[in-house]
Amino acid sequence: MEAAAGGEDGEEPPREARVLGSELVETYTVYIIQVSVGNHQWTVKHRYSDFHDLHEKLVSEKKIDKNLLPPKKMIGKNSKSLVEKRQKELEVYLQTLLIKFPVTAPKVLSHFLHFHLYEINGITAALAEELFHKGEQLLMAGEVFTIRPLQLYAVTQQLLQGKPTCANGDAKTDLGHILDFTCRLKYLKVTGTGGPFGTSNIQEHLLPFDLSIFKSLHQIEINHCGGKLIKGLTSSKHALATMSVRFSATSMKEILVPEASEFDQWEPEGATSSCPVTAVIPTWRTLTTLDMSHNSISQIDESVKLIPKIEFLDLSHNGVSLVENLQHLYNLVHLDLSYNKLTSLEGVHTKLGNIKTLNLAGNQLETLCGLNKLYSLVNLDLSNNKIEQIDEVKNIGNLPCLEKVVLSSNPLSIIPDYRTKVLAQFGDRASEVCLDNIVTTEKELDTVEVLKAIQKAKEVKYKLSNSDKKISEDSRLTAASSKSNCSSLTVRPCSPSLPRPVSSSQEIICEETVLASSFLQSSGSTPTDHTVPQRCFEIPDSRCKNQVILLLVEWKNLLPVNR
Repeated sequence: MEAAAGGEDGEEPPREARVLGSELVETYTVYIIQVSVGNHQWTVKHRYSDFHDLHEKLVSEKKIDKNLLPPKKMIGKNSKSLVEKRQKELEVYLQTLLIKFPVTAPKVLSHFLHFHLYEINGITAALAEELFHKGEQLLMAGEVFTIRPLQLYAVTQQLLQGKPTCANGDAKTDLGHILDFTCRLKYLKVTGTGGPFGTSNIQEHLLPFDLSIFKSLHQIEINHCGGKLIKGLTSSKHALATMSVRFSATSMKEILVPEASEFDQWEPEGATSSCPVTAVIPTWRTLTTLDMSHNSISQIDESVKLIPKIEFLDLSHNGVSLVENLQHLYNLVHLDLSYNKLTSLEGVHTKLGNIKTLNLAGNQLETLCGLNKLYSLVNLDLSNNKIEQIDEVKNIGNLPCLEKVVLSSNPLSIIPDYRTKVLAQFGDRASEVCLDNIVTTEKELDTVEVLKAIQKAKEVKYKLSNSDKKISEDSRLTAASSKSNCSSLTVRPCSPSLPRPVSSSQEIICEETVLASSFLQSSGSTPTDHTVPQRCFEIPDSRCKNQVILLLVEWKNLLPVNR
């Protein structure tokens, strides 16, 4: 279906009304009327009494022939033969009226055939009259004014035709009322439909319209329109602070810089470029909030250069697979990329330096690498991803400002003691973090403390193990010099009859004992107070050897500090 319903060279499109059939509703017959204006058509249903009321008003107001309408029938009014005969007569009646009023139908006829809903002249006349009565009141109240794409299309077509602003002679329907209102309006909502509008075949997302008639907009919301068919939106760059475009766009560029298609190379005003530039595009200098959710956007393209003042950006429910170009948004503090196609966050901190709220729910993330340097982050939503390991939480565990984290509906959320294990990754800040929108309880914090203690014990054990290995390695390197010293010491014999030579492992123990003794003396205790026997003991295995070392270390820790 073509979008245009107007005729060529400003001519009126052909208009037609046909009675297609009828249906019995309770005790009366309803006639089904199909109205066509150019390529647009819709259906209307009326009973005979509605026709009679219309005719009475037209006879009174427009002096039409009172015999034009077929007469009433009191007997057999619902009989098949009468209904079929009347159906043909009513069609002739309607077609005669359309011929009699070729340009602008009287208001009563316009409403009868629903011209005020679907036909250009009827739509603009109805809108003008509405604003004549309520326009000033709406402007004074500062309310959001809602308008349909079809209405904007009708106004645009009327202006393109260049006809008198008051075609039917009624001052209330003058197009000037619309232009005066739109020039001063600050808050606008344009809402279409996902399919055909009403009973018509009109697809509103296929209708072009021009928004340049709006000169003072601070806020605009656009739903279910054709992004590429919207003209004049950029005329509001100087004042627009909030913009929402949903179910309408296939790219950010077609909304933010529609003129880009006309130039090979463009740059925003004030930017420096080493490449030849064919156009300098003014920025959206006052735009701080942009909602382009629920579109078909696959890329965060370079058009974001034109919105440097953006603080809140919503790109949820799109097809974005890569976080890019956001380094140009120095003021961005709130970003919603939920329900996209993100699989990696590598290097994201270089794009989101000052972000405070980040929504990444409903993506395909398996790892949180890349989030560990978002030091200003306060709120983070990671629900409905593919995160399996608790260790991934370590990537956000040291973020100093993080207060709210959502990890629900991830594979890791079914791990036993999931909440306490996640909270334990935040260390001393566990009590400051709200997980999955549930306040942390004292019981959970107690469990977290236990988990932290266990973790610290593991770390100490790991360090001691490494220290053990280091001491053994050092002992091997100095074995030659130590062996001569150790061999001069007395060794307790294993057998009462025969002395036994010192083995290599015993030499190492001897060396470690000497080292431990020196370590204790260096800690501040005097040799006279705590004497360490300088003898080599026979240690049956490595486990006993380690116990000796641990006992010596504990002994050192128990010694009073020498003041």
